[in-house]
Amino acid sequence: MDENTRSNANELADSSRISVVEIARRLRIGRVAVYSMLEQGIIPGVRLRRRWIVTRHAYLTWERTCGSTPPSGLGAQPEVDVVH
Repeated sequence: MDENTRSNANELADSSRISVVEIARRLRIGRVAVYSMLEQGIIPGVRLRRRWIVTRHAYLTWERTCGSTPPSGLGAQPEVDVVH
């Protein structure tokens, strides 16, 4: 792999992930708070040894939905009126 290809691959990997520092900046909280939220499963991420990997897509989805998880199943049940 030549230097140019390696550089493009690194840029792609960097753009598909978001750093703890960037998350902290976006949420206006400290890095320690972000690590705590990752540990608790509040922010979606995967721990690899001492590093946290957070994909930009997963984070932006979490941020857009305020961390709420979609309901399981087919979604909300329709309202039904029972008439006798």
